Amino acid sequence: QVQLVESGGGLVQAGGSLRLSCTASGRTFGDYAMGWFRQAPGKSRTFVAAISRSSISTRYADSVKGRFTISRDNSKNTVYLQMDSLKPEETAVYYCAADRRSNGVTSTSVLYDYWGQGTQVTVSS
Repeated sequence: QVQLVESGGGLVQAGGSLRLSCTASGRTFGDYAMGWFRQAPGKSRTFVAAISRSSISTRYADSVKGRFTISRDNSKNTVYLQMDSLKPEETAVYYCAADRRSNGVTSTSVLYDYWGQGTQVTVSS
C-alpha cells in the first residue's frame, strides 16, 4: 500500500505562484506514473497534470498548459506541481495520485490506484 501526502497549498493572489509537493511511502515509487487532480466544493474531480515513470512523458489539461509544470524526483519519492499565473477559478483541493499499471500517463481518475488527502489552494481576486 502506497501512502501519499501533499503539501504546499495556501492562499495566493491571482497571477501568483505556488509549488505543490507530494511525497510517497514505499520503495516502488519509481514504478508508478503520477498525476495531479483538483476538486472544488460541489464539483467533480478533474485532471490537471501527469508524469510517467522516469519522467519520460508528461500530460497537461488544456486549461493549464504553459502555466503549470509537473516534475518528479524518484530519489526523494516526490512529485511536484509548479503553478504559475494562478486564476481564481482554480481554487480547489489539489490531490496527487499514483498509477501502478500505466507505462505512460493518463487523465482518467478511476485508473489511479492511490490517492493523497489533498491540499487546499485558494486564489483570491
